[in-house]
Amino acid sequence: QVQLVESGGGLVLAGGSLTLSCAASGRTFSDYHMGWFRQTPGKEREFVAAIRWSGGSYAESVKGRFTISRDNAKNTVYLQMNSLKPEDTAVYYCAAPGRAGYLSRYASQHEYTYWGQGTQVTVSS
Repeated sequence: QVQLVESGGGLVLAGGSLTLSCAASGRTFSDYHMGWFRQTPGKEREFVAAIRWSGGSYAESVKGRFTISRDNAKNTVYLQMNSLKPEDTAVYYCAAPGRAGYLSRYASQHEYTYWGQGTQVTVSS
């Protein structure tokens, strides 16, 4: 059974940093496109970042501030978040698709089959 477990969320002051982790189990995801999304109450889940091998793809709103990476030996994906802003406040979710390989529509939540439970990130001004 596939499980994704996020950790690392919390409360931070604007300008601060947090690193989120997503530990996967039940399958080896080394050749999978992995994604991070976030959601605030009353809004659609929005794309944050995705990674297949080493390079990442980012939403415009986080480009230059967030970095996605992975450690295939640990089956874990990370999201390093720097220069955090109050508008980054959300529940952050890790996601994995149902198949290995490249996802052309990696920014669409509908491409992902497996989701973590989410971790709350709150940025205060």
